[in-house]
Amino acid sequence: CPSSRPQDCGLNVHKQCSSLVPSDCKPDLRHIRKVYSCDLTTLVKAYNTARPMVVDMCIREIESRGLKSEGLYRISGFSDSVEEVKMAFDKDGEKTDISVNAYEDINIITGALKLYLRDLPVPVISYDAYPRFIEAAKLTDSEKKLEAFREALALLPPSHSDTLKYLMAHLKRVTQNEKFNLMNAENLAIVFGPTLMRAPNMDAISALNDIRYQRQVVEALIKNEDVLF
Repeated sequence: CPSSRPQDCGLNVHKQCSSLVPSDCKPDLRHIRKVYSCDLTTLVKAYNTARPMVVDMCIREIESRGLKSEGLYRISGFSDSVEEVKMAFDKDGEKTDISVNAYEDINIITGALKLYLRDLPVPVISYDAYPRFIEAAKLTDSEKKLEAFREALALLPPSHSDTLKYLMAHLKRVTQNEKFNLMNAENLAIVFGPTLMRAPNMDAISALNDIRYQRQVVEALIKNEDVLF
């Protein structure tokens, strides 16, 4: 768990304790042990960026050469190579080479991005905001639904909100290449629902019931990206 001594800031936080991290914490880059599994807000403060460099670098790489790749995000990259990218980001940060020369298969880069998002101690759609997003997905009136999503989005910490906005704009561009990559908003939502959202301390049955709504949340965010962000 986080220490109260400022010089220790930058230690990775257990998922259960992440709510205890003070919001005015100023992490020291020298104490950030890893990039993966590090709290999103801590990481962006340490690097003084709007979003985690993993998200920016992977998305830039995917957009430069992968938007027309069939099954983008659905097809898994070779797991050993994905793990290698993760270790490189942990060690080298923004100096990591994820170019075509290093990893020809774009599915390795999509795999590294998905793994980064899954490894976050607090998901991109934070535990606090989670119930509001699920409630929004259950609404049938389209105007009320959009309004509910706006209210849910306002609950996200700035770094989470920035990351989600950047990611949804990217996934929208993925869907605009659907005739090549065969990935529409619904397909992407199946992949990204459980990647961006995790039910906070729920019993297994409730969590299972929520999976459908997690997909609907992500699908709605992609389809309405232009009006919600």
